[in-house]
Amino acid sequence: MKENIEKLLSERILVLDGAMGTMIQRHKLEEIDFRLGAFENHDKPLKGNNDLLSITRPEIIKDIHRQYFQAGADIVETNTFSGTWIAQADYSLEDAVYRINFESAKIAREVADEFTDKPRFVAGSIGPTNRTASISPDVNDPGFRAISFDELVNAYKQQVEALMDGGVDLMLVETIFDTLNAKAALFAIDEVYEERGNRLPIMVSGTITDQSGRTLTGQTTEAFLISLSHIPLLSIGLNCALGANLMRPYLQILNEKADFAVSAHPNAGLPNEFGKYDETPEIMAEQIKEFLEEGLVNIIGGCCGTTPEHIKAIADLASKYQPRKWK
Repeated sequence: MKENIEKLLSERILVLDGAMGTMIQRHKLEEIDFRLGAFENHDKPLKGNNDLLSITRPEIIKDIHRQYFQAGADIVETNTFSGTWIAQADYSLEDAVYRINFESAKIAREVADEFTDKPRFVAGSIGPTNRTASISPDVNDPGFRAISFDELVNAYKQQVEALMDGGVDLMLVETIFDTLNAKAALFAIDEVYEERGNRLPIMVSGTITDQSGRTLTGQTTEAFLISLSHIPLLSIGLNCALGANLMRPYLQILNEKADFAVSAHPNAGLPNEFGKYDETPEIMAEQIKEFLEEGLVNIIGGCCGTTPEHIKAIADLASKYQPRKWK
């Protein structure tokens, strides 16, 4: 698999899918949709726990994956951004974590296998969790941590095992705001690979939280890259927080310094006062065109606010350009 996707990355720019949450919001789901067939008697509200929909409303998630593949995506992400017991603890659903990840991977795998015109890949989406290992949540106790490295490793191992059982092709550790969390995820991935004797390619994608060019925990883009460069990654990149027009300077750094493929999946601009994303597919594609003209990326897609219409515009554009050279 790694040799196959690496060969493709040297031949053309691969397209990642767009936002899962944005598409789910179109369905205007209610509490019952997050309970059907499995969680009717659960004692906490579940609305908004989108990962559960892979179990309760799988036809919706399948259709979203299918729309992104039809739009030209080469890679879709599983519906597992919050698929650790750490994140699911907010809903008292720690016991559902394996099923969430397994079913999400299985659904994406089934849809990917429907398409035979070109290789289609499923990336196991591994989010950052809602706790940080590097920063205290208590301003009065700077040394306090809400989560330990070992707890993160434990949570990520469970997620990785289920994603592999469900049939993913690669792992995507994404929306990284704390590199220590990411290191825990990568440590967990490596442990599972060692135990199984099977190594899937790994994508990593960090988040620059504002125009200072730093992650939430204070790392510059170059420091983020250096701190993870000892790991044999398929790609390193950036997603979320910024629109395409603001992401370009940081992609230029990765282009200059990275020994891996470079990915980008920006938001459809910055959210407006109502939390909506205003950039149309045409506007976003025009901004991404600069990435492609400069040869900055090997993988391009969309994050918050993007839809199949955005991905189609991006895919059509990407097909006209050569991928970044890194070897």
